[in-house]
Amino acid sequence: MAVSLTGVVLAAGRSTRMGCDKALLPAPDGGPMWARQRDVLAGAGAEEILLSARPEQPWVAQAKGFAALVVDGFSVGGPIIGVTAALERAAHPHLAVLAIDLPKLPAAWFAALREDCARGVGAVGRHGDFFEPLAAIYPRELKWLAWEALAKGDYSLQKLVAAGIAAGLLRERKIGPAETPWFENRNGPDAAAAAAELKAES
Repeated sequence: MAVSLTGVVLAAGRSTRMGCDKALLPAPDGGPMWARQRDVLAGAGAEEILLSARPEQPWVAQAKGFAALVVDGFSVGGPIIGVTAALERAAHPHLAVLAIDLPKLPAAWFAALREDCARGVGAVGRHGDFFEPLAAIYPRELKWLAWEALAKGDYSLQKLVAAGIAAGLLRERKIGPAETPWFENRNGPDAAAAAAELKAES
């Protein structure tokens, strides 16, 4: 039986290199990226979907289809902060995490990860020496390791995932050649051009 999922879209990053909010960049279907990622999580079977974002982001108040806005209490720390806050808030035993800047990642990836999940055990992709922690399924039990890491000032998701695997809380799934393009993020020239266009329109 498939594990029950809460989903979270991680969109709190400040996108300083891009000069605009990545959540508003156009997705392949023409809509904003935040809506595209929400729909991917819904297609993956998430029974509730959270939004990890900053309240001052202008689009957040109008974003529909989310059960709740998750706001972390840290000013620094990166995505591990949003993941930890979502693990605390999740109503279901497993949390499907999806970063805002993965425009090619399909719901099928989460379906594959879900096959590797079990009670108290999540799954994460691995490509070579690196994990893909921003498109993963975590068990809520991982929050204890996450809080431990934060207490030490350690904000590395790679280390958190490795600790989760060592503790038996996560299983790793090899990312195959056909799946590799799914993990291309929006930091390249095309994304910069889209950001410049969006900035000019605002």
